[in-house]
Amino acid sequence: MAEPQSLPGRLRRPRPGRAVRRLVIWYRRTGPVIRLVNTAGTALTPLRSRLGRTPDQAPAAKGPRLCIAVDGMGGDHAPGPILEGCLGAIEELPLKVLFLAEEEPLQQAIKELGLQELVDQAVASGQLQLIGSGPSIGMDDEATSVRRKRQASINLAMDRVKSGEALAVYSAGNSGAVMASAIFRLGRLKGIERPAIGALFPTKDVGRQVLVLDVGANTDCKPSYLHQFALLGNIYARDVLGVHQPRVGLLNIGEEECKGNDLALRTHPLLQAEKRLHFAGNCEGRDVLSGAFDVVVCDGFTGNVLLKFLESVGSVLLEVLKAELPRGRRGKVGSAFLRNNLRRIKKRLDHAEHGGALLLGVDGLCVIGHGSSKARSVMGALRLAHAAASHNTLDNLHRLSDEGMG
Repeated sequence: MAEPQSLPGRLRRPRPGRAVRRLVIWYRRTGPVIRLVNTAGTALTPLRSRLGRTPDQAPAAKGPRLCIAVDGMGGDHAPGPILEGCLGAIEELPLKVLFLAEEEPLQQAIKELGLQELVDQAVASGQLQLIGSGPSIGMDDEATSVRRKRQASINLAMDRVKSGEALAVYSAGNSGAVMASAIFRLGRLKGIERPAIGALFPTKDVGRQVLVLDVGANTDCKPSYLHQFALLGNIYARDVLGVHQPRVGLLNIGEEECKGNDLALRTHPLLQAEKRLHFAGNCEGRDVLSGAFDVVVCDGFTGNVLLKFLESVGSVLLEVLKAELPRGRRGKVGSAFLRNNLRRIKKRLDHAEHGGALLLGVDGLCVIGHGSSKARSVMGALRLAHAAASHNTLDNLHRLSDEGMG
C-alpha cells in the first residue's frame, strides 16, 4: 500500500528514535507510581525534619552508651572535622566520646565551625567530654616520638583504654605513631608477634564485606605472621561481621598451591593445617571483591597497595558513568531515574563510609582512620569501633591468645 503523501506546505515531523519511544512508553506506564512515591517523599519531609535526620540517616540507637576515646589532634584536618564527626556519631549511636585535644586549637575550631551550641549540649548530656592534652604528634613525625611526647593526645587516649575508662580508641593521625603508642601503652596480645591493620572492603554481594589484613602495619612478613593474621581476622569476621564460618584466603597470583613467592608457599601449609579456621585456599586479586572469601591475608606492603587502589575505584567508576550518560534531554531524564542508584553505588564503594581500619593484635580495640578523614569518615570509623566493642571482640581475642597462636 502506498504511503500517503504529506499535504503541501506542511512539514513532516521526524519520527523519534527507538530508544526515545521506549522511554516514553515506559514513563507513561510507570509515571503514576513515580509521582505517588515522590509525593509520599515530599509529605514525609516535615516529619523527617522534626525527627532531626535525613532519609539516609538512622535514628539514634537506644541502649547503654559505650565509651570511646578519640585522638582529637590526629589527621590532616584536626581537630575541627574530627569533633564534628564525633558530634554526628553520638546522635546516631549509643556512644560517649572522650575527646582529647590541645585546648587552644580546639576552641578555635569550635568557633570557626560554629559548633559551640552542639558541644555545650553534648557535654551537658554526658555524651561528650573534652580533655586537654599536650603537644600533639604531627603526621610527619617519627613513630618513636610517642615516647618523647608523653602527653600527646594519642597517648592519653590509649591510657583511657588501658585503664578501662574507654572501650576503644580512634585516631586518624600518623599511623606509625598510632601503632607504636598502642604497642607501648596497651601491649600486644599474648603470642602475637606483630599486630595487623585490617580493613573492610565491599563485595559484589550487598550485605557482605571482606576483611583484608595486613594493609600497612608490616611491610615485611614471616609465614607465622600471616598465620596469626588469619586467626585474628577469623574471630573478627565471626563476631562482628556475623559470618558463622568465615572463609579465609591467602592473597596470591594463582589458585594452585605451587604458585606464589616464598612467603606464600611457606604460609599455605600453615593455614591448611590450622583446625581453628576454614582455609578456602589461595585468593587471586580478582577474587578479593567476589564474595568468595570473608577474610584475606597478605603482607602489609601488598595490602596497602590494594587498599589505596580500591579507594580510587568508587570515584573513577562514577566519573565514567557520568561521562557515558547521553547528553541533552534524554540524558537528563535517564540521569533522574538513575540518581538514587548512583548514590547507592557511591555509598557502597566510598571508603569514607567505613572510615577506618582495625589494629588487631594489641590488648585493646584500636581503629586507625585515614589521615585525610573528615566528619563523615570519622562517623564511619566510630561505627566500626562501636560494632567491635559491642560484640565483645577483645574477650574472644584474649581466649584465642590463651589457647596459643602456634
